[in-house]
Amino acid sequence: MQRVFQAKEMDWLPWSLLLFSLTCGTGAFYVPGVAPINFHQNDPVEIKAVKLTSSRTQLPYEYYSLPFCQPNKITYKAENLGEVLRGDRIVNTPFQVLMNSEKKCEVLCGQSNKPVTLTVEQSRLVAERISEDYYVHLIADNLPVATRLELYSNRDGDDKKKEKDVQFEHGYRLGFTDVNKIYLHNHLSFILYYHREDLEEDREHTYRVVRFEVIPQSIRLEDLKADEKSSCTLPEGTNSSPQEIDPTKENQLYFTYSVHWEESDIKWASRWDTYLTMSDVQIHWFSIINSVVVVFFLSGILSMIIIRTLRKDIANYNKEDDIEDTMEESGWKLVHGDVFRPPQYPMILSSLLGSGIQLFCMILIVIFVAMLGMLSPSSRGALMTTACFLFMFMGVFGGFSAGRLYRTLKGHRWKKGAFCTATLYPGVVFGICFVLNCFIWGKHSSGAVPFPTMVALLCMWFGISLPLVYLGYYFGFRKQPYDNPVRTNQIPRQIPEQRWYMNRFVGILMAGILPFGAMFIELFFIFSAIWENQFYYLFGFLFLVFIILVVSCSQISIVMVYFQLCAEDYRWWWRNFLVSGGSAFYVLVYAIFYFVNKLDIVEFIPSLLYFGYTALMVLSFWLLTGTIGFYAAYMFVRKIYAAVKID
Repeated sequence: MQRVFQAKEMDWLPWSLLLFSLTCGTGAFYVPGVAPINFHQNDPVEIKAVKLTSSRTQLPYEYYSLPFCQPNKITYKAENLGEVLRGDRIVNTPFQVLMNSEKKCEVLCGQSNKPVTLTVEQSRLVAERISEDYYVHLIADNLPVATRLELYSNRDGDDKKKEKDVQFEHGYRLGFTDVNKIYLHNHLSFILYYHREDLEEDREHTYRVVRFEVIPQSIRLEDLKADEKSSCTLPEGTNSSPQEIDPTKENQLYFTYSVHWEESDIKWASRWDTYLTMSDVQIHWFSIINSVVVVFFLSGILSMIIIRTLRKDIANYNKEDDIEDTMEESGWKLVHGDVFRPPQYPMILSSLLGSGIQLFCMILIVIFVAMLGMLSPSSRGALMTTACFLFMFMGVFGGFSAGRLYRTLKGHRWKKGAFCTATLYPGVVFGICFVLNCFIWGKHSSGAVPFPTMVALLCMWFGISLPLVYLGYYFGFRKQPYDNPVRTNQIPRQIPEQRWYMNRFVGILMAGILPFGAMFIELFFIFSAIWENQFYYLFGFLFLVFIILVVSCSQISIVMVYFQLCAEDYRWWWRNFLVSGGSAFYVLVYAIFYFVNKLDIVEFIPSLLYFGYTALMVLSFWLLTGTIGFYAAYMFVRKIYAAVKID
């Protein structure tokens, strides 16, 4: 799946043009140093299996969890952290594919007089996976296999007027059901496209794989004619019947495949464009324009407050005469002696804000690097690996900001505060993931994080992140605390009774709607990438939306804290942190809507996984937006109280 700016109207145009150029080039960009593989005529092109996936169960399985034909020696590819966390288990297969060499039909395993026999248990497992809509994912030269879908936009009776819209589905369906019968796709027609490289006349041509398609077919045993050389003959036309899998008995069948090569004009650098082409890019621009309108709307409100109301307030407050009358007109100066009073639980607040800074730095760098094409889908698992390592190393910034804020809030136990910062949010994430992982282990899914990987993650947490947080916290705590412009009174001021719309939950609903409205369209594509096994690659759009989210969260936070101080309620620290993250509540509501309307999940464990990981996303998003809003409000409060004369 993956979609910038101060509210000066004239500044938008050059930035938009720059990011448009970056956005357009994202799909076909490769990491420097990743060289293409050149094949000669009849060189072997290895077909590897990645995993089986289903959007109905959200549980990936490795390829050989089903009784597919196996090579003489099974070899698993060494995987990076991101691939392991995604559930990828890349393994070799017995398919024999040679560059630019056709194969009409070949038996994959078994002999002409001895087809593959599936036991009752194996048949039941295959039938269960087919009924759960599982897809098989293969790769050739790191290109994922795709199934071509031809859609006709014109439904008139005249075939000549029908416009064909070609789309691609990732992987191929394991099988299909029809009238309560289950059928297996046991014949695969591979269509590979190559680009011939231009060379000098006396040198041999080299080829590069630029597309990998498959047409899965179901052909019953009786209709496939195989000889002793493992060759076979496909039935002509539509005379054949599909290969049924009866889960109550043994089933005999052939696994067969054919290979067809076609020359293509697509160059190697652009070969991923086929998989990443989207027909609805316009909706992303609609989303950006919608977000810009939201930001301008907020900027208008903010300008009205700052330019008119706030300047008038400050001018009145700074008049030496008639101070009492002016103080009765507006309330925010009345709480000057309490506005910087430290809140309850300052250690927890500073720890959460430190984790928010850690998340903010990590997300900003990941999206920016991905926007430049460094984390394209061709680098399998690179996005998640980069995010994990960056979060660990950003601990020094999170610790520094938490330590300085904790000292500003009159905290003294810096060691305990540093430990709290390093373990509170990561501990919740690790705990939820561990519980979910136990359920995935019980299902024997490849999505379960192996025990050695879990130990490695714990070592990264306590060996990299924890020391860096302590280091940052130490220097942050030693640094001069934030300079508050007014002194705090010894006796707290009594807070008047607040109106109903100043309720905290009402504030969350009001503050969250606009930032969420600026990003909800992009959220749909992110959810599709996560839960429906789609590629997300429009990181240029995501970077734009992220910057707009930062601006809108900052602006709405300033508006909310201004109204709260005018109501003479100085307890803004925790309230502003909670209210600024109000868009996370709408993300939760949207996630429930997406689950009910877009996904076909009915079982308990897939539902538990969905809502468990959604809870982590909502928590992280609340920390991120709450931190952005808190620091914007803190800067605003310090500015306005520094601008008035206090006796």
